[in-house]
Amino acid sequence: MTYNKKTIEDIDVAGKRVLVRCDFNVPLKDGVITSDKRIVEALPTIKYLMAQGAKVILCSHMGKPHAIFTPDFKLDKKELAKVAELPEAEQAAATAELKEKALKNDIKKFTLKPVADRLNQYLDGKVVFATDIIGDDAKAKIADMKAGTCVLIENVRFDARETKNGADFAKALADLAGEGGVYVNDAFGSAHRAHASTAGVAAYLPAVCGYLIQKEISVMGKALADPVRPFVAILGGAKVSDKIGVINNLIEKCDTLIIGGGMAYTFFRSMGNMVGTSICEEDKLDLARELMAKARAKGVNFIIPVDNVIGREYSEDTTFMTIYSDAIPDGWMGLDIGPVTQELFSKSIKGAGTVVWNGPMGVSEWKNFAAGTEAVAKAVAESGAISIIGGGDSAAAVEKLGFADKMTHISTGGGASLEFLEGLELPGIACLQDK
Repeated sequence: MTYNKKTIEDIDVAGKRVLVRCDFNVPLKDGVITSDKRIVEALPTIKYLMAQGAKVILCSHMGKPHAIFTPDFKLDKKELAKVAELPEAEQAAATAELKEKALKNDIKKFTLKPVADRLNQYLDGKVVFATDIIGDDAKAKIADMKAGTCVLIENVRFDARETKNGADFAKALADLAGEGGVYVNDAFGSAHRAHASTAGVAAYLPAVCGYLIQKEISVMGKALADPVRPFVAILGGAKVSDKIGVINNLIEKCDTLIIGGGMAYTFFRSMGNMVGTSICEEDKLDLARELMAKARAKGVNFIIPVDNVIGREYSEDTTFMTIYSDAIPDGWMGLDIGPVTQELFSKSIKGAGTVVWNGPMGVSEWKNFAAGTEAVAKAVAESGAISIIGGGDSAAAVEKLGFADKMTHISTGGGASLEFLEGLELPGIACLQDK
């Protein structure tokens, strides 16, 4: 798959309806947006299209709601289990009650109306909110659009056909743009999902990428295809199994591979060391040994922690101490990299030409076990390298510490960036037109 895709600047949008898939899956508390970062990140694409005289139709998912705009509404597993516990004579009434409650909760918890309100603060009130997806309200408001305005349709996951990539639903979404319409995907965080709004619509409309996806694939694509060397990759997180493909792919491309976080203890254990009660995938020990052997064969500098901050239990205020990695006692668990390792990792990052980092070095949300992640963030920020932060906890740490402006690129997609680094085809990008 090529990542040299057409963008919004490669296609005429003047006077056309343009369906734009955004990632407006923003955090909400009591219906109030607590961070509008994803909305702000979508603005350059939206503003460009509006300035070109397009009629912009915005769509996005929000959370994981029940499917409420389709007849095949179903209770989730927990709700079904709750019903199953009741006497048979009471199950039908209980099911109906739970459905009614779920519908009300979903509309309240997962509606995109707060997003529309926030967009209007940035776009001078030029956004109209449709209370359905492909229904009468959406069609009427889209029909009334003027050039340079937007309609935001309701949460696409309110329709069960969205996540199933139903062809009829994808066609109905495309029909909102009408004849001569255009599809723009600017939701990198959802590009690894083959859903109707991320991939299916491209079968019915000319499909290009927005500025956000363009930046993701150009920066990360170049880093993987032609990195400035030395190329240092840093991987953290809990499990080796979550990042097998990423590790395998990066061993083929990088000069140094640094492993931190919970996954490091699987590598320790594979070397015959005791890891106490640290997270460890016993069924992945052979794999860990194979990955280290592959790195040696490729001449990759494979680095794991030499000391760790360990705690009595998985708790923010647990008793803790620092100990060498080969001496973790029974009843203790690793929760962060130690000071010697912090220095080792920092020295390995210094002088790098390209750095890709995905995953924290420890339980970084807890103050006592955040020092390792903070040290790595500081080292990357000061390295002068082309620095790519692969979303998730590592991105949050960089932003929290005030290093965001010193990084070349902070990815907007956790799962998507991982699959990108793994070298997998992302359906939401593969469906876009090549240049």
